[in-house]
Amino acid sequence: MEFSRNKGKIGVGCVVAVVVVVLLLVIFVGVIVSGYNKAITKDEEVKNRWAQVDTVLVRRFDLIPNLVETVKGYATHEKELFENIANARTKYFQAPGVADKAQAANEVQGLLSRLLLLREQYPELKANENFLKLQDQLEGTENRIAVARMRYNEGVKDLNAYERSFFGRFFCSMAKVKSAEYFEAPEEKTAVPQVKF
Repeated sequence: MEFSRNKGKIGVGCVVAVVVVVLLLVIFVGVIVSGYNKAITKDEEVKNRWAQVDTVLVRRFDLIPNLVETVKGYATHEKELFENIANARTKYFQAPGVADKAQAANEVQGLLSRLLLLREQYPELKANENFLKLQDQLEGTENRIAVARMRYNEGVKDLNAYERSFFGRFFCSMAKVKSAEYFEAPEEKTAVPQVKF
């Protein structure tokens, strides 16, 4: 009788141990899946936000030829500026990665500032309706670029912080997610551009 009581206790103990092990295993797998999915989600968010930046940069590049053609009629001696804009535009579309595209976009931004400053030298250009419309569209696009760049950088910050965290590093490594690069304006682009004739 004593033996059968002990046998019953051992059976109940085994069942409890198995249930605890299964619960711990389920929790462990849940944590792994959740962390893995979080790494993938953050990576995709950064890619999506870069796509938004790329979209507005392409919009800017689509406006540039019209703006350049409008200004060319007034500023015929600014050939070098127009060539530099065309070259920077080409660099952007040939750039292999985010860092290279960001560098080309920043270069174009500085050149566009110089182009828009030409209106001070040509009073007729200020009054040209096409120029004014293009300038408004370009300014709107620049605002969109600033917002998209800010959102992209926020996504990069979020991903990179997760990738550097204790468990995040493990999950990012498991998901083959790497830290992303910020899209920052280089120091020389933060200075006010000067136009010299």
